[in-house]
Amino acid sequence: MDTNNLKNSNEKEKEKKPISHKKVIIAVVMICIAFFGSFLVYFGLQVALNTEAPIVIVVSGSMEPNIHEGDLLFVMGTNPENIKNGTAEEKNGDVIVFDARGLWTGAPEEPIVHRVVDKYLVGDTWYFRTKGDANLLPDHAPVPEYCIIGVVIGGIPYIGWVKIFLTESGLLIPLLVIISALLVISIIRDIIQGEDEDQKKNNDKNQEYFEKQPPKTNKQIN
Repeated sequence: MDTNNLKNSNEKEKEKKPISHKKVIIAVVMICIAFFGSFLVYFGLQVALNTEAPIVIVVSGSMEPNIHEGDLLFVMGTNPENIKNGTAEEKNGDVIVFDARGLWTGAPEEPIVHRVVDKYLVGDTWYFRTKGDANLLPDHAPVPEYCIIGVVIGGIPYIGWVKIFLTESGLLIPLLVIISALLVISIIRDIIQGEDEDQKKNNDKNQEYFEKQPPKTNKQIN
């Protein structure tokens, strides 16, 4: 066996190879998906549910006992004419999500989740009277159709408490930064480890090839 050739080959294979352009592109794509994937999913829900806010989190107990603080709700945009009317006593109207800013003094910045207890048409515009199931009185002013974000179509109980806690404690942004950094490090590490494994396989193949070669002999011609 030509040990010099085997040694030289192994030494060459052991030299660190730069990460290929293909691997770099894959890493960049994966990092972009990690960062922007949630935004793409949210945008998809906006299109599918026909509303600017397809997911909302309840931040008060005004809809107890049917909807709890911390519930995550799914919202669908609906033609105002098709929103179901109801009464405060029977609580059989649709639950809608609406932007109350400007409708009355002191209205919250966050969207409100309340039930429709009356609706009427003024000209070409629908107006809705709303009330929280746990509130004694209806809301301070009727809600015009252009303030309605959508109708609640379902939800997941209490899962929104995670966001509420992180937002109120000021930990949401730092936690997102830490998770994003760990994700980027993990992706880069996986790419580098993949290169090392490929290099090791090549070393093993070359070593196996040279070991199978018949030994060379020096023939003397008389």
